[in-house]
Amino acid sequence: MSGTVRLGGMALGNGVLVHGPTHWSCAVRTGDGRLQLASGEKAIRSADVRSPLLRGPARVAEVFSLLPVLRRALPEAELPFLEPRSLGAMAGTMLAARTLRGSGLSVVAQELAGALLALAPAAVALRGTEIAAYHGAEHIAIGSYEHGEPRPREHERCGSHVLGPLLGSAIIGNVLAARAGRTARGRSAARIAAAVGSVAVATEVFAWMLRHPHHPLARALAWPGHQLQARLLTAEPTRAQLEVAEAALAECLRLETVA
Repeated sequence: MSGTVRLGGMALGNGVLVHGPTHWSCAVRTGDGRLQLASGEKAIRSADVRSPLLRGPARVAEVFSLLPVLRRALPEAELPFLEPRSLGAMAGTMLAARTLRGSGLSVVAQELAGALLALAPAAVALRGTEIAAYHGAEHIAIGSYEHGEPRPREHERCGSHVLGPLLGSAIIGNVLAARAGRTARGRSAARIAAAVGSVAVATEVFAWMLRHPHHPLARALAWPGHQLQARLLTAEPTRAQLEVAEAALAECLRLETVA
């Protein structure tokens, strides 16, 4: 991967968002079959953040900061988590998580169940839609560029691989937060700190996994992500869907090269 631009991506309901260190590009297929493209410069750049504590949260903020910009630049883009059924799943997840906190389960059991429930919105958003196929197209386009050869729809740097480290760090952080706060306000502050800390820890662990892909621990931590990609998060794209991903990739690389 030497000499290549470090890229990330996101599958949409009708297209693909690709982003590099300084720019982003999105291509979608409209209902009448046209391919539309939008691109621009990033307002938040996580590549400039050097602090291990802030790197992970900055990457999350970077991606989410692109969404309102994308909505304005390309109204035809179908953001997966704005669909009614996805919003309903997220509301149901929040309600279930609150119910768990009032149950008689141990703190560890509550946090583990809550972490697993957090996967529900993604499962609902992907099931029976084109998002999984566009996710596969995103991985194929970016992976083939990075490796210089045709690649499968699973990608070693997919965010799903953060799931293992994130689950572990979130459970540990929330267990400590529940025991640290003596008041409701104190527990809330401790949970916020635990959430930020778990993202930071998971990001650094994931970076270590990428540097040591054959280490037994790295393989074990990556296993949940591999299973999710293979069974739920991706599907084989059509040629038309792959064309959309390649258009987004080409435009993002053009902007990164010019910058």
